[in-house]
Amino acid sequence: VMMLAAGFASAAAQDATPTAGTPGDAPNAGAPLPGQYAFYPSEVAQPGGDLPGEPQIELVRVGGEFAEPVNVASPKDGTGRIFVVERGGTIRIVNSDGTVQPEPFLDWTGNTMSAFLEQGLLGLAFHPNYAQNGIFYINYTDLLRSGDVFTLQMQVSADDPNVADPESAEVISFRAQPYPNHIGGDIEFGPDGCLYIGHGDGGLEGDPLDAGQDLTTHLGKMLRIDVNPSLGLPACGKGSTPATAEEATAAAEGMVHEDITHSVSTGGAGRESIGENYAIPADNPFIAGDDILNLFGLTEDDFARYHPYAKPEIWAFGIRNPWQFSFDRETGDLWIGDVGQNFWEEIDFEPASSEGGFNYGWKFLQGSHCFPDSMNPDCPKVGVLPVAEYPHDPSGGSTVIGGHVYRGDTYSALQGIYFVSDFVSGRVWGIAPGEDGAWQMEELLDTALFTTGAGEDEAGNIYFTSCECGYGQVVPNPAGSLWMLVAADQVPEGAEVAPEGQQQAEQEQDETEAIAGATPAP
Repeated sequence: VMMLAAGFASAAAQDATPTAGTPGDAPNAGAPLPGQYAFYPSEVAQPGGDLPGEPQIELVRVGGEFAEPVNVASPKDGTGRIFVVERGGTIRIVNSDGTVQPEPFLDWTGNTMSAFLEQGLLGLAFHPNYAQNGIFYINYTDLLRSGDVFTLQMQVSADDPNVADPESAEVISFRAQPYPNHIGGDIEFGPDGCLYIGHGDGGLEGDPLDAGQDLTTHLGKMLRIDVNPSLGLPACGKGSTPATAEEATAAAEGMVHEDITHSVSTGGAGRESIGENYAIPADNPFIAGDDILNLFGLTEDDFARYHPYAKPEIWAFGIRNPWQFSFDRETGDLWIGDVGQNFWEEIDFEPASSEGGFNYGWKFLQGSHCFPDSMNPDCPKVGVLPVAEYPHDPSGGSTVIGGHVYRGDTYSALQGIYFVSDFVSGRVWGIAPGEDGAWQMEELLDTALFTTGAGEDEAGNIYFTSCECGYGQVVPNPAGSLWMLVAADQVPEGAEVAPEGQQQAEQEQDETEAIAGATPAP
């Protein structure tokens, strides 16, 4: 009996070993291992590190008020516009001069369930060929389906670049959501042209569905799909050749709108059929089906990689709540801010060379620590450990808001630093390799903001959003803001900067009193 070649298409994908978290003297150093095996916590950075160059930052307010903004995206179409996602179901445009369009780009409030703080319109991604085809995607919790998650494809209106055409909506994916929290919600196109979707473990607390480690469900995963075939464009994937502007324009002229509901994923066991509006990338790590194989002709490694009922959309697993993730526009590396349980927040890093299939450990681990915390330190270290983590204590926070790596041209001192914040503490940290090559995590700003999301513009500037909101409210609060990250010595004259956090204010007060106490009376 011969094994079909496709049966282990995932084997090479799981051999990739991330650069973060594996010391050179580890037993498995340099050896390819499947994604479910552990890397070592000694390499996980925590606050208190020292970034090279002593970077200093501020957050400068942009535009007016927004109703609970949770995400920022750029169409990269040469206009300099940024699009701000409001949780209640609207998208607002901020022009290149900082003014806000009076009418929303999209109003999807009538279809959006936003009664719980983690529900709503959560993700926005513009197709890489948006300048030619006007196609974009949204990710939201649906009102009629009581909070289940839809990914929709839409198109800008033919006669106004600042208004979307809601009638163009087509369902790309529907995914059942058992509880109103741990939804994830962010969506991004990777440098490979594939659409990545972050989906949480389904909610409640402690992953009661055991979804993080279950490869038969979309819950607790990073998903990766290809929307190009239905648009008449080349398939996405590592090493793929993106469409030229001419090819994308020709494909856009031939597009025909079809309002069809496609791939329905219930979260149970089994393999649902794939709808017409997306395909599975050929290099996804779990594309193997239940194939004919030679029981006695395979190695243990072969069987360790064999997952016949895994959902083929899965790129990575062992995720709790990937509220925000991003790609480094220069290197292609993937950064995931995975919201933690009660003790630790984690930031996961996946190099561009990865071929997928990594297990990030939930719910065996929270960060590099045991779940539940009472088991520390006597638990197995399962999965790829995060590049950085921080505790739920006065020095950290309790809800990580993943950001971006700065790759703009304006602030040279910030180049190559990944910036991340926290919803509760309002702090902003920078993460980057130190002078010795080890990852460093340094607190750069302590604000009084409730940070909710992040994004970048076409020029590489980084933005964070904030709200005056919390659990228990019924409707989104309109008192939200958009903040641009700048070097501290390049704050524009007259600009409003983010208010100081309580800890920073108290520290400055102590310093002032100490100086006053040491100054002789006249």
